[in-house]
Amino acid sequence: MVQLWYINSGSEDQHLEHHLTPPQFADLDQINKETGVSYWKIDPNSEDGVATLAKLKSDRGYNYEDISEISKDTLPNYEQRVKAIFTEHIHTEEEIRYVLDGSGYFDIRDASDRWVRIKVTPGDLLVLPAGIYHRFTLDTNNYIKTKRLFVCEPVWLAHNRPAEGMDARKCYVEKQNKGFTE
Repeated sequence: MVQLWYINSGSEDQHLEHHLTPPQFADLDQINKETGVSYWKIDPNSEDGVATLAKLKSDRGYNYEDISEISKDTLPNYEQRVKAIFTEHIHTEEEIRYVLDGSGYFDIRDASDRWVRIKVTPGDLLVLPAGIYHRFTLDTNNYIKTKRLFVCEPVWLAHNRPAEGMDARKCYVEKQNKGFTE
């Protein structure tokens, strides 16, 4: 099962876990209710996993995908790109990542604006709603390979915080105030 915890705001290496002292773990169901972040564990090597992913893609309208690898060996301008994705930002569309190999951390803001770190490993599929403040970093393994899923061709553009005036952020806050009931 996925691991989530509240993190400190320390300035040490972003690739570390950054647990509070003592550690304070977060509950996935509560985080889902507060943030709208969705999670699935899908085994890519089983028939059930393949069927689950296909159904999820169909149900949510994901009709475009690509593969992304982040490592010093595979990503041009690695240092700049890693710095950019670790800068707090939003997107106008959902961010969907299915981890195929490696590991890393998605940091999201809870309803009280505290950072929650989500460790992702192979088989984890995470959906961040449009308008949620978040960031991503590799862990100390410095490698992740993900399948990125999209509705139509991607228009992947990050809007750094503050982005309160953007429609995607306003819509997100409205949904958050209602408790993400659909």
